[in-house]
Amino acid sequence: MTIVRLGYVAMSMNLKNASPSQTMTFKQFSAIKDREAAIARLERIAVSNLENCLRLLKHNAAHDIHFFRFSSRLIPLANHEELSNWKYMRPLKDVLSRIGDFLDEHPMRVDFHPDHFVLLNTPKVDTLNMSIKTLAMHEALLKGMRLNPAHRCVLHVGGGYDDKEKALEQFIHNWGFTPSGIQQMIILENDDTTFTLDDTLYLCEKLGIPLVFDYHHHLANFGNDNWIGQWERVAATWNHSELPVKMHISSPKSDKDFRAHADNIDADMFMEFLKNIKGSVPEIHCMIEAKMKDSALFKLAEDLRMNHNLTFIDQSSFEI
Repeated sequence: MTIVRLGYVAMSMNLKNASPSQTMTFKQFSAIKDREAAIARLERIAVSNLENCLRLLKHNAAHDIHFFRFSSRLIPLANHEELSNWKYMRPLKDVLSRIGDFLDEHPMRVDFHPDHFVLLNTPKVDTLNMSIKTLAMHEALLKGMRLNPAHRCVLHVGGGYDDKEKALEQFIHNWGFTPSGIQQMIILENDDTTFTLDDTLYLCEKLGIPLVFDYHHHLANFGNDNWIGQWERVAATWNHSELPVKMHISSPKSDKDFRAHADNIDADMFMEFLKNIKGSVPEIHCMIEAKMKDSALFKLAEDLRMNHNLTFIDQSSFEI
């Protein structure tokens, strides 16, 4: 038996006026002549984004959703070079503490997936330093919520740079320059264009990093299509983590546009994955990466109830 818990990404299609990604461009910031007033505006936006995160967590708790990915765009211009002296965490302490209070009362797995410009295998020192700085912001947010940051930040391996083998070794080289706290936070996923499951497993096993298996990415990009034969190794990368195994599920938008994510999840495609890992792990958390966000989760749960013989524990969790 395996317990399956569904989660979704960043924002709700059902909760109105709750965007956690309200932003401000540097051009808009620069147009405000009073710098202190401009920074105060940024801080209000960041606080509003986090207050909306708290609303989203309450929405999740009301619908038995135990797994949620925060937006990585909570603090506009957080690491902009022209705002290097801005102590952006100070005004966020209260709202982060309130999020922590809620998660104490309603335990829920939460994590992050920083944007594509966070590259730990870059050959450029400046890019690596900025990537580490951005990851440190994520670590600070998690600590502000009183959460253990370990294994709560998923990344792709990075760029191929026209030499995939060299790019993998560059990741290992740069890992040595990555602070240990940030190393602990990182989990890696296989991608849909460059780094296959085998490539990602190589890094994860060598460096002790949990692997997030993205089933859709694997179908789009594989060197060895026998992912089932690799599953035991994937699950083993989580042996030292306090968190259950995590995977990503999405469905192709179309045969022609296979790599793009569809609005919802193909329940039969998802069940094909689950049937093959049933009983291999006690619990697995499945992050839905679909355009319809929580609506896709609700629809998938409904489709699974109607068409498959599953035992549901609550609105978003079931046993196989």
